[in-house]
Amino acid sequence: MKDKKHDTAKKGNTSEEHSEFEVFESAEVLQDRLEESQDFFDKNKNAILIAVGVVVAAVAGYFLYGVNLEKQNTEAQAELAPAVFYFEKDSLGKALNGDGNLTGGFLEIADEYSGTKAANLATYYAGVSYMKMGEYAKAITHLDAFSAKDELVQARAYALVGDANVELEKYPEAISSYKEAIAYKQNKEFTPSYMMKLAFTYEAAGDNAKALDTYNDLLAKYPKVQEANDAKKYAAILAAK
Repeated sequence: MKDKKHDTAKKGNTSEEHSEFEVFESAEVLQDRLEESQDFFDKNKNAILIAVGVVVAAVAGYFLYGVNLEKQNTEAQAELAPAVFYFEKDSLGKALNGDGNLTGGFLEIADEYSGTKAANLATYYAGVSYMKMGEYAKAITHLDAFSAKDELVQARAYALVGDANVELEKYPEAISSYKEAIAYKQNKEFTPSYMMKLAFTYEAAGDNAKALDTYNDLLAKYPKVQEANDAKKYAAILAAK
């Protein structure tokens, strides 16, 4: 025999489960809901319209910003190409400051087109240019301002900051930068060279124990790379001291 209470409860639950669909099944209920919605809109019309206007303006502004940024990036790339040409020809003055014709140079591109990919790349090139010129403090400033998700270039920027700090004999700062280069998307092509730089810097700073640890770490992680031979040699020298 079925439990009447169970049947009653079951019917009650079914009624509750389907009550949400009542609005679609009853014209009268639907009309009441529409009138309630209209009343709510009438009472809050100004606030609703303002809210909608803000959303529309935000979407439109974001779209226009994206279009403008892309246009600026295209313009910046047109100026960046001849600047890179001068850079590759070691005409670093023109690469940095422009030629008065085809390009304004890395510095102007980075400033005038700030926020674009081309400006970011110009910042990197400016940093490398200053490194080549031996102006290490300026190199650090520009390389620190550069940021990319690229597997190779970002790590290279960290390593160059380390190189600049070594030239300035700022070993703690150099060590920190080399560690960033090593930690960034490790790979067997470039990470071992950054590890060697870190080990050399530890030695320059008088911390032979950490230098030895770094050589051994390289040998453990990358035993078949070219740098492993040097790491093995320098580790043996340090271990013998």
